Amino acid sequence: MELSQKKAVIEGLLFVSGSDGLTIKQIASIIDLDLDTVEYLLNELKYDYENTVRGIQMLESEKHFYLTSKPEHAEYFKKLKSNVHTSKLTQASLETLAIIAYNQPITRAEIEEIRGVKSDRPIQTVLSRGLIEEVGRKDAIGRPVMFGTTLDFLTYFGLRSLDELPPLNEQIDEGDITEEADLFFDQLNREET
Repeated sequence: MELSQKKAVIEGLLFVSGSDGLTIKQIASIIDLDLDTVEYLLNELKYDYENTVRGIQMLESEKHFYLTSKPEHAEYFKKLKSNVHTSKLTQASLETLAIIAYNQPITRAEIEEIRGVKSDRPIQTVLSRGLIEEVGRKDAIGRPVMFGTTLDFLTYFGLRSLDELPPLNEQIDEGDITEEADLFFDQLNREET
């Protein structure tokens, strides 16, 4: 592999390492290069970021290297963040969030048992939006992570506390379900004709 390709690999490694960053030793170990070559390639990358128009930069802090956004673009990142939170949640995300809100603390496996489907993506969505957080680990085999809602969850839904969540309707009338299904299918049949 050429040095330019190894430089690209280092860039990718720094990207996926996120806020943890990587040391020269870690990078050298991963791509099987000597420390001097890794340091040379890091300096080249840093030069590339400083001398071309890019949206990111490379920083070094406490011997760890990171890729970060440029501070002069902060106003755009704020707009992005505000737009992301105003977008609607998917049905799967809302279901997952409701299950967590009413059953917290709850593990991923318990959520999936209630929903009946894998819930990795909806959990990741509501986690990334700050609506849920890890609240501990269950005292069980594997010590799975338990999730609970956050203050942002309460704010997002205009609640002062979890006590303001609407009560769950425990008694479901089978007649109501049948009637709703009939109405749905009648509407669907009318749209098809």
